[in-house]
Amino acid sequence: MKIFYKQSVNTVLPVEEELTTLNINDSIEKTRQALEIAYAGFNNALETDLIDSYIYEINALQKRYEHLTSLAEAQQAYQTESLYTHSPIRTLVSHVFG
Repeated sequence: MKIFYKQSVNTVLPVEEELTTLNINDSIEKTRQALEIAYAGFNNALETDLIDSYIYEINALQKRYEHLTSLAEAQQAYQTESLYTHSPIRTLVSHVFG
């Protein structure tokens, strides 16, 4: 799906931009890459304002990375849990021995 936007002085004009849906693993990978780029920029920054902006960017990316990894863990736990709780064998065994 493509969305078109461009901002001018008084109006918003369309510009082509490709939007794709990412799964959690892709989002984690893109965030990790952005974090590496931010660290490289921080290591090469000389001006205090630029250093401050990299610090804020790194902190934001670290929070995003933590959030995405916790979502991935929760999703994996849910998939594992749902696999066993809805198993007909488990229901049968609990009914027989239950």
